[in-house]
Amino acid sequence: MNIIEEKLKGMGMSLPSIPPAAGNFIPSIRSNNLVFCSGQGPYINGKNLYLGKVGENVTEEQAYEAAKIACLNCLAEVKQTIGDLDKITQIISVRGFVNGASTFTEHPKVINGVSDLLVALFGEKGKHVRCAIGTSLPGNIPVEVEMIVEVEA
Repeated sequence: MNIIEEKLKGMGMSLPSIPPAAGNFIPSIRSNNLVFCSGQGPYINGKNLYLGKVGENVTEEQAYEAAKIACLNCLAEVKQTIGDLDKITQIISVRGFVNGASTFTEHPKVINGVSDLLVALFGEKGKHVRCAIGTSLPGNIPVEVEMIVEVEA
């Protein structure tokens, strides 16, 4: 097992199986030394672990955890494309989408679940640019994440 997956194991986590595509697209694609990941939600073991709007029937803390699961799904996409997460040289960009109640305004705190996990796993290579956007999401999931990573040539 590689270094990143060992770190995940030490944190009590592992990479899930990639969820089936919900449309006519692929989970991730490599172009030169970049891997682009399709958006992922908190889907694991055949179901979404959290459903609902943040600030309504999903707490900010639950949404933070949901964001980490979505991040793990993105990393599973990357692994499928390149074979080994240790080949990641930099997390470039994270886009986080939060399905919040109309009064919810703490979208960045939810997406910190992704950023905190990536920095814990990759250190300086895990630091990235990002945005956190409030929107409605398919299937009433509370969070969706997509990312771009740089990998060894």
